[in-house]
Order: sequence, then C-alpha cells, then structure tokens
Amino acid sequence: MITDMLRKALLAGIGVQEKFKGYIDDLVKKGELSQSQGAKLVKEWTEAAEKGTAEVSKSFTDVLQRALESMNIPSRQDFERLNRKVQSLSIRLKRLEGKTEELEEEVAEEEEV
Repeated sequence: MITDMLRKALLAGIGVQEKFKGYIDDLVKKGELSQSQGAKLVKEWTEAAEKGTAEVSKSFTDVLQRALESMNIPSRQDFERLNRKVQSLSIRLKRLEGKTEELEEEVAEEEEV
C-alpha cells in the first residue's frame, strides 16, 4: 500500500518532468529561449528534481524505520543473531550430551554454508 503510493508519486514526478521538457522545447522552437538556455534549464530542473526525490526517499525510509521500531518488530539482523545463538547453544548441548558424531556433521554443514 505504501509502496504503491510512493510508486505513483514517482511516476507522477516523471510525467511532470516530461511535460517540463516539452514546455522548454516549445519555448526553444518559438525562439523565446536559445538551445543552450533550454538545455541549462532542463539540467537545473532535473538536478533539483533528483535531489528532491532523494530527500523524499530518505524521509520515507526514516519514517518507515521509526514506525517499525515503535512496533517492536525484529529486524533481519535480529533473526540472524538469534539463529546463530540457537545453533551455538545446540552445539554446546550436544557436546554436553556426548553426541560427538552429530556435532561433527553439524560443524561440517555449517562450514559449507
């Protein structure tokens, strides 16, 4: 849902950019702007639009990150850290139980990954 809104906003921005270029091209054809002036305006506007898009994207990412943190949802790194911890504890448990064969197989499997 949020990604759809962001995608629509970006597509709208692309449409505006195309209309702006068309407007500048018309002014150049009418002789109201030189070719170099038109190119300069398009370049300046494109750079400003890209900067604005990057800022919006960063703001969106920041807001999304804060929302996920406030909902206390674990990150991928959290899951990976817990998985490593569980694997480590499983190996220690098998050592304590004296199951060395299974331990050796598991260590070999982990080394392959």
